[in-house]
Amino acid sequence: MKKTLQVSAVVLLSGLVLAGCGKSGGDAKKKSDVKVEAKGFPIVKDKVKMTMMAPGTGLAEWKDMPTMKDYAEKTGIEFKYTTPPLSDFPTKLNLAFASGDIPDIIFGAGSSTLTAAMEIDYGQQGMLVALEDLIPEYAPNLNKLMEEDPSIRQSITTPDGHIYSLPAIARGDTAIWPRGPLWYKGSWLKNLDVKELPKTTDEFKDLLIRFRDEDPNGNGKKDEVPLTDSKLDSSRAWLMAAFGMKEQGIEEIDGKVRYSPITDNYKGFVTYMNELYKEGLLDKEVYSQADEQRKAKGQNDQVGVFPDWFSYFTTGQTETEALENPMFQPLTSEFSKKAVVPGSPRLSRGVFAITQNNPSPEAALRWVDYFYTPEGSQYLNQGPEGALWKYEENDKGEKVKVFNEGIDLEKREDERGKVTPDYGIPVPALGVSFPGIKEKANDPDDNKFTEFIKNETEEKITKYAETPYPLVYLTKEDQDKVSAVATDLKTYVEQMEAKFITGVEPISNWDKFVDTINSMGVEEYVKVYQDAYDTWKKNA
Repeated sequence: MKKTLQVSAVVLLSGLVLAGCGKSGGDAKKKSDVKVEAKGFPIVKDKVKMTMMAPGTGLAEWKDMPTMKDYAEKTGIEFKYTTPPLSDFPTKLNLAFASGDIPDIIFGAGSSTLTAAMEIDYGQQGMLVALEDLIPEYAPNLNKLMEEDPSIRQSITTPDGHIYSLPAIARGDTAIWPRGPLWYKGSWLKNLDVKELPKTTDEFKDLLIRFRDEDPNGNGKKDEVPLTDSKLDSSRAWLMAAFGMKEQGIEEIDGKVRYSPITDNYKGFVTYMNELYKEGLLDKEVYSQADEQRKAKGQNDQVGVFPDWFSYFTTGQTETEALENPMFQPLTSEFSKKAVVPGSPRLSRGVFAITQNNPSPEAALRWVDYFYTPEGSQYLNQGPEGALWKYEENDKGEKVKVFNEGIDLEKREDERGKVTPDYGIPVPALGVSFPGIKEKANDPDDNKFTEFIKNETEEKITKYAETPYPLVYLTKEDQDKVSAVATDLKTYVEQMEAKFITGVEPISNWDKFVDTINSMGVEEYVKVYQDAYDTWKKNA
């Protein structure tokens, strides 16, 4: 059992829901009569009541959560909550907008529910308050983050120049990961006396051949699978990067937006992967096996290179044993002499919005701004003292957080979900890595694996990471244009990729593949994203 409580990952969401109607507007709401304290707690000395709509995860009522009760005492702001189940939340939110009976605050929606199109539409109608003029004074912590990283402001500013919602900002040790990395089986490298990881596609292939032929698991059988995955869904991005691509789809390169599957780079990628497949270097069951089957091979010491969030999820090892499994080193090729990997934008939009009904947008901004500090983020994530945890002194005289008596340590995340809303939904906060909660005060910190992940990430991902395409806003008209072809393009490309790699479709039919994509309207598709990127760039 792990000794510490891991920090919740910020969930990155996207999608489209149709917008409703309301009154016209778009300008920042005039300052309310509520007196807001400049800093510290309470935020208001005379209690203020507000309403909030948020998705519920079913573990506890928000009004009963110790975090929300304690924060109400700290701030002087009390809430009446409407928290429909997570699955019903999009429908309930849309109905609220359509009826005009909207809450003062929308919390935890994410961009799949409070979509970019909704922000623009309801913001311009005046139903969502424009926040950009209020942020410097009433959200100084968020404002500081935006000054340090201007891409945050760019990514939450709509084409009309307003900010209608606040984001979740991820800055933890693994926040840059767009997905789980590729890993090498360390014992195989040791058995083959591999001193340095491959840095080119040719070197990578040579190592896979050694994995296939030299019995690295030492069982005397030819049962090794050099490279495995399920449908390439996890490993594709890392391997495509060797050919100068960051995404199978829309990506931006030096200000120019392109659709990567019709590039020569992508042809080079599928040609290379076809070679790996033909030579038994890529798992023959890559397109037929489920993730469970892939993991079973890993636990049987049959795989050399594999994707997962942490390597021990596949290998079945302990965290200590997993220290021997190095992260994949980015590769270069004749198509890309510069190593690059895709990086997450580390941002999720539509997570906190203030509506026209709010009695004090200024107070609401101050209320949420605390969560954009490391201290406030930890408070939101772990709750106040006495709920989930308490302080105890260890043998060194240090105060450390330990779980309260009565906490079910087998279900510690569920226990946490009863204390705080920061569970299973995106929250408006600065997501950072911080110490977990121990079972006993003198338990070791168990930070070797954490440091390993941090160092590997810095060396193998952060140094080379580029966001494939920024978070932009599409108007409803543009969203309708791209939605009409996006699914068809994705389905066709993924089907043809599998056929090219497995040899069902010869690479000689490449031109036919490109012609088909062009006939599906990809030129107009790219133009929409180019225009949106240009607008995003202007927001700088």
